Amino acid sequence: MFGSRLHEYFAPSDTPRSRVLLEAVGAAGRAEARAAAARLAAIGELFELRRAERGEREDWAVDTWAAVSAEVSAALCISPAMAGSYLHYAVAMRRRLPAVGEVFAAGGIDYRTFQTIVYRTDLITDRDVLADVDRRLGAAVGRWPAMTQGRLAGAIDKVVARADPDAVRRARDKAAEREVTIGGTQAGIAELYGRLFVTDAHALDRRLDALAATVCEADPRTKAQRRADALGALAARADRLACRCETTDCPAGPRPATPVVIHVIAEHASVEGTGSAAAVLPGCGELIPAELVAEVAKSAKLAPLHLPPIDAPPEQGYAPSAKLAAFVRARDLTCRAPGCERPAQGCDLDHTVPHAQGGATHASNLKCLCRFHHLLKTFWGWRDKQLPDGTVIWHLPDQQTYITTAGSAWLFPTLCTPTGTAPITAHPTPPHCADRTAMTPQRRRTRAQDRANRINTERHHNRQARQARRAQRDRTPTVANNEPPPY
Repeated sequence: MFGSRLHEYFAPSDTPRSRVLLEAVGAAGRAEARAAAARLAAIGELFELRRAERGEREDWAVDTWAAVSAEVSAALCISPAMAGSYLHYAVAMRRRLPAVGEVFAAGGIDYRTFQTIVYRTDLITDRDVLADVDRRLGAAVGRWPAMTQGRLAGAIDKVVARADPDAVRRARDKAAEREVTIGGTQAGIAELYGRLFVTDAHALDRRLDALAATVCEADPRTKAQRRADALGALAARADRLACRCETTDCPAGPRPATPVVIHVIAEHASVEGTGSAAAVLPGCGELIPAELVAEVAKSAKLAPLHLPPIDAPPEQGYAPSAKLAAFVRARDLTCRAPGCERPAQGCDLDHTVPHAQGGATHASNLKCLCRFHHLLKTFWGWRDKQLPDGTVIWHLPDQQTYITTAGSAWLFPTLCTPTGTAPITAHPTPPHCADRTAMTPQRRRTRAQDRANRINTERHHNRQARQARRAQRDRTPTVANNEPPPY
């Protein structure tokens, strides 16, 4: 009796309300899958439209693939890399896996499953083999039970292996997975994670110990803190760690002579230790809390940022002065194209109205553009207008309009104070090359060639590994059942 009541207590209810909720969950999941498929279908159709209009432009540094990725990036407010990923799956759904794509479009599988199928079948190069695998997966995948990522990959690999053994994705070995990542920034402190060759790891470990030992005994830091700071000294190519004992006769010697230059934007009050505003690293957009700004400033070289007055005249020549360039980069913080977060320190300083067309070298006519978006503006019909406060209004093909605000607007609004109207002077029209595309930066290898090379390389490794296993089996001696094993 007691066991029966326990069963009743733990059994989920079956009520009209619970049924409605579960049906809503399932319907929402299928709708989400259909919406994801519709998004890919629209992206794929846009790519085909652009190809029909302008061709592949495979030898251009910014080819049609990259141009469409940039349009999708702006439309969805995502990074160009993520937009390129969408385009990859869109093309796969349209050209390589139409049967699986139909199941996806009907809501029969989710986006994660479709991504996995695309990746696990990407090494198949024979069209007939790919069509057969597509038909088999399209007929089966909608009926598969819920699987973990590993089991799903294994189920797909079984279908691929029967059709094309060289196309089965190999598990990456540990050496191929070595990496160093920096992230998880919080309160001015970042996390570092890495996988290294054991020899490199030991060398780094000993080097950190050696640098941590270059300070005097009065240094207030723990050994763990000194080792962490030693990474910064390594980046600066310093041969010793700066001691923090704050004594004039420190026996550890002078501070490192070759510090790395890191630009930090902060308000004067925060530098003095009296303000509450955070500082920002323009190279990555990370914030440094106000309480750490004054501490960082103790060992930094301070340089004031000059804000151009509203009636500042334009500078002579094409290249801006160091002061003007520093202001524009501090104001923008990142590339000003929609969806792009490339740090301003690595961007070009673009004249919104081209200098050759009378555009002034002036704060109201200069902005940061990464080289990729700079080429889109020059060769792919992206048009822009800049307002005196740094706001940029973009007009993309097909009358799409986007507005980007300078990155400092939320942290340092004074940097976005209007700097006046940039004058436009009459310039004689410069002679243009008859073939505009002759000035376009060229690729060494096309995107298709790069893809084919990657696929052929991995297929070759798969074939070699399979042949090596077969040869090993052939070399293994067999023992008759009526004979004892060798000792």
